[in-house]
Amino acid sequence: MQFFGGGSSLTSVAPEASPAPSAPPGTGTGANAQVLYVFNRGGVCLLYREWHRPLRTLDPTQDQKLMFGLLFSLRSFTAKIDPTTAEKGNLGVPLLPGQGCSFYSFKTNTYKLNFLESPSGIKLILITHPRTGDQRVTLKHIYNLYVEYVVKNPLYAPGTPIKCDLFNKHLDQYVKTLI
Repeated sequence: MQFFGGGSSLTSVAPEASPAPSAPPGTGTGANAQVLYVFNRGGVCLLYREWHRPLRTLDPTQDQKLMFGLLFSLRSFTAKIDPTTAEKGNLGVPLLPGQGCSFYSFKTNTYKLNFLESPSGIKLILITHPRTGDQRVTLKHIYNLYVEYVVKNPLYAPGTPIKCDLFNKHLDQYVKTLI
C-alpha cells in the first residue's frame, strides 16, 4: 500500500506481488543524493545516511540538531508570512503536520535541501546537488519504503533509531537509481 499516491489515480501494491513499492523511473549513479535525515515529530533523528557528502564540518549530533532547528524555523517562518491565511499565530510555536504554508525545498549555490513531512509528523530531508529538480516524488517513495520496512516491522520500537537492514538495502538501491 502506498501512502502518497502520484497523480489522480491511487495504486495499491499487494505485499505478495512486490515486497517493495515500485521506484519512479530513472537510472544513474545516485550522485545527486548526498545526505538523508529522518526525524520524528519530537525532533529525534531516526536515520542519518550519507552517500556523497564532500566535506564533514560538524559531528553528526550537532549536525542533526542544527538541521532540525533550521526546519523548525523555516516552517514557522513560512507559516507566519503566508499571504493566504489571516490567522498567523506566534513565530516559533510548533505547527501540526499539514498546518501552515507548505515548504518543499530551498537551494543555495552548493546544495538543495528537499523536505517532506508525513501526516504522522515524520520529516524527511534529502540534501542534493543544487541543479536537481523537484524531489517530492523521491521523498514520497522513501517514505513508502520507511512504512513498508520500518513501521510494519514488528521488531521496530517507534521513536528509536532505524536499524533495519532490509530498509537500508532498499534505500541504497533506490538512491542509486536517482538521476
